[in-house]
Amino acid sequence: MNPQAKLISTTSLLLGTSITISSNHWMTAWIGLEINTLAILPLISKTHHPRAIEASTKYFLTQATASTLLLFASMINAWFSGQWDITQLTHPMSCMLSTVAISIKLGLVPFHFWFPEVLQGSTMTTCLLLATIMKFPPITLFYLTSPSLNSTLLTSMAIASAALGGWMGLNQTQTRKVLAFSSIAHLGWMTIILNYDPNLTLITFYLYTMTTSAIFLILNTTNTLKLPTVMTSWTKIPPLTTIFMLTLLSLAGLPPLTGFLPKWLIIQELTKQELTATATAISLLSLLGLFFYLRLAYCATITLPPNFTNYMKQWQTNKPTNPLTTIFTSLSIMLLPLSPMVLTIS
Repeated sequence: MNPQAKLISTTSLLLGTSITISSNHWMTAWIGLEINTLAILPLISKTHHPRAIEASTKYFLTQATASTLLLFASMINAWFSGQWDITQLTHPMSCMLSTVAISIKLGLVPFHFWFPEVLQGSTMTTCLLLATIMKFPPITLFYLTSPSLNSTLLTSMAIASAALGGWMGLNQTQTRKVLAFSSIAHLGWMTIILNYDPNLTLITFYLYTMTTSAIFLILNTTNTLKLPTVMTSWTKIPPLTTIFMLTLLSLAGLPPLTGFLPKWLIIQELTKQELTATATAISLLSLLGLFFYLRLAYCATITLPPNFTNYMKQWQTNKPTNPLTTIFTSLSIMLLPLSPMVLTIS
């Protein structure tokens, strides 16, 4: 990809995200989302592979539909209430349409169909952007409109996302699809607490972004796209593979790693709101995700590659380790003891 075009796309991506998260008017938020969509399309299709072109087409059509619905919802709200302020979402039809539109942009169930396919057709770096930065503006809109949204609808979508994200990830052999369904399951955790404590949604998103970024950077360093390739990573960089296993377990939410913090706080808050059945259901559904994280960790650290005579074993990756990998992996593994400070900052 042309360096100038890459610079323009990356700058536009940051600009669109900044406009959306800092706006309080529906039109400026919509403009920011459109800039984001147009900026990421060249990054998805830059390999000129048929799968990349298919992914960019699916992404464009899905995001255009979501943006149209969001604009329609804001116009209905402005028509009936005279307010374009994002926090003044009062009309019931506008609330429902905006929930659907933001859910499409995030990839929540039942609007998740585009997300795994788009990630499968993109490079690892683009997947990292799609799974983290591109979800920040819609999460911000959810945060701003949270008092007006229907809690029953959000809870239903959250439980369905946690169930489908865990269930569909069990049978995947492509690492990008595994992380796509992992993202859908984590979005369920973020959505289920949105009506009761929106700050917890943001904390969960920040920690999820940090952990997922670490995993994508490690997979990009070792050039790992499939589970069989994960099995050969131990012979290439053993220390990085060990850290990869710990980061996966952190993403699964096992104590004493960082990923345990948001799940612990969400279950605690749901119990305070007397939603014990909901907390139990989403906790049990997280075990599905734990299975495929453990399978990835098992393949990376315990399984040895086959030793055929015609099999050429890879040795040492050609890519240097990104300094961000060290930062993100350290934070995603060792942040739990600092949880009081994290809660104070948030």
